[in-house]
Amino acid sequence: MKLVFIIGDAAVGKMTVGQELMKITDLRLFHNHMMIEPVLEIFDVFDGKVIYELRDVVFHNFAASDHDGMIYTMMMDFDMQSDWDYLEHVRSIFEPYGTEFYYVELIAPQEIRLQRNVSENRLKNKASKRDIEISNRRLINDDKNHRCVSYEGEIPFDNYLRIDNSEKEPDEVARMIKESFGL
Repeated sequence: MKLVFIIGDAAVGKMTVGQELMKITDLRLFHNHMMIEPVLEIFDVFDGKVIYELRDVVFHNFAASDHDGMIYTMMMDFDMQSDWDYLEHVRSIFEPYGTEFYYVELIAPQEIRLQRNVSENRLKNKASKRDIEISNRRLINDDKNHRCVSYEGEIPFDNYLRIDNSEKEPDEVARMIKESFGL
């Protein structure tokens, strides 16, 4: 089993790159909003406790399955210990199954991410992003309040790749990930 974490800032392209990586590997994609959107639809509010519990159900059952592996995407604030702890929590679910772990950080400047924030694919898969004004404001505020780009040398993981995907197409980034890690 393989687990590829794709981390990075809002609208950097995590889900889209994950979709392309899924096309060229035997890995399945589990992007962050696959649990966020149903919870928002049902509860009409972001309920982190429910979202995390549902994710854990997916992680536990997938880790115990016969699948080749998973691509999991999440926004990460490198200043928040809870985000580092969450990565470790997910890793701890998969570790007993002999899972190989890979980490990809995507980076792009805010102006590019604001353009991507309104892409057809993003809006199709993330209903909570369809109010563009609110979504753009949230992205800008997140940039002010969170550090979602790592410092040089900060990432302690083996099998780590940092990609500036500002000028790269998602399929090209996916190929880079596949080739770098031998997926």
